Amino acid sequence: MDLSEPIARHKHAWPQRYPESARLHAAATQVLPGGNTRSVLFHDPFPLVMASGKGCRLRDVDGNEYRDFLGEFTAGVYGHSHPVIRQAIVDALDGGINLTGHTRLEVELARQIQARLPSLERLRFTNSGTEANLMAVAVAKVHTGRSRLLAFHGGYHGGLLGFVNGPSAVNVPHEVGLAHYNDIASVEAEFAQYASHIAAVLIEPMQGSGGCLPADPEFLHQVAELARQHGALLIFDEVMTSRLSPGGRQGQLGIRPDLTTVGKYLGGGLSFGAFGGRADIMQRFDPREPGALPHAGTFNNNVLSMAAGIAGLTKVLTPEACEALNARGDRLREALNLRFREHDVPMVFSGLGSLMNLHAAREAPRCAAELPADNGPVRDLFFFHMIESGYYLARRGFVVLSLPLEDDDIDGFLAATDVFLERYGKALGAG
Repeated sequence: MDLSEPIARHKHAWPQRYPESARLHAAATQVLPGGNTRSVLFHDPFPLVMASGKGCRLRDVDGNEYRDFLGEFTAGVYGHSHPVIRQAIVDALDGGINLTGHTRLEVELARQIQARLPSLERLRFTNSGTEANLMAVAVAKVHTGRSRLLAFHGGYHGGLLGFVNGPSAVNVPHEVGLAHYNDIASVEAEFAQYASHIAAVLIEPMQGSGGCLPADPEFLHQVAELARQHGALLIFDEVMTSRLSPGGRQGQLGIRPDLTTVGKYLGGGLSFGAFGGRADIMQRFDPREPGALPHAGTFNNNVLSMAAGIAGLTKVLTPEACEALNARGDRLREALNLRFREHDVPMVFSGLGSLMNLHAAREAPRCAAELPADNGPVRDLFFFHMIESGYYLARRGFVVLSLPLEDDDIDGFLAATDVFLERYGKALGAG
């Protein structure tokens, strides 16, 4: 299928449709490389510049309004400026931003997270999921006295530990072996060769940035057992998947990892991360102990993230709200995939609950090796169409639901998809 002509039309019209974004992007290139300080936000011909957000609505600097179906790449589960979150932040501001000491808030947030993820017998806060994963890997190596990390092709564990397109050039220099996701034989092969060197297996229960590829439950149980047999620690990266149920994906599957990393929405949508797990492992950070591991971070326990996180978990993202949000996501994904099948187009959304990603295929891929080589054009065309229809999503086809979205927002997204299929069905290869 050749989609170059309709994509070219969209790109040609882009500067005329968004002149203020174009002007601001040009100005940004004078101080930021490519006008960008967060790689995922860039796309050609230039990204939109947002001016404000409220609930599930975004407004760009050209005055266009969008229904937000990206939710800050999973961090924005509460939507924009949720009144409860906002009030918690205001109250925290009134008490002082940087208190240069411990506060009562950090203990309460830790308790709230532990209540949902009991495997975090002890935990520590960071400023991001990236930091959380780096610290989890570091303590795993110290605890086991081993040097090697086992991760997976297509995995993403932050800006310094990514394997979506192979190992990133800016990755920290850990010794890393890569197995194939959803392929237990490849994991067994790694252990057969390096068992005495593998400190930890680092895995996402669903590869998020790699395309919303869920791990088969049996595969995850087998990985957990292999790690246990060989004395390696199991690290679940639940920075994204912890929002899939009140107890995260580990709660759904009944797997208790040795260490877990979380982030994003658990800090109320502010800068936040955390890592934790077995008490005997985390005890290595106890500053009362001789030779305790260091873990610095000026803003690890900043009062804004602590206050926002407590308010979000106790007053907004209740277990019932979490379950309802993910059920809504399942229904949307099923409705979209039904439309693609009825129109006989090679398109499918993979994912779980409120997280999903578009692929140019008839069946959802299960690992990085199965990702379609021609994903780009289909995702580009869908992205441009949905943006111009007033629905904001990622250029790579990533769709994330947030709590403020209502039935009419979901219906509108489906209606815009219907128009897309009617308009481009033949070009997409419909029968």
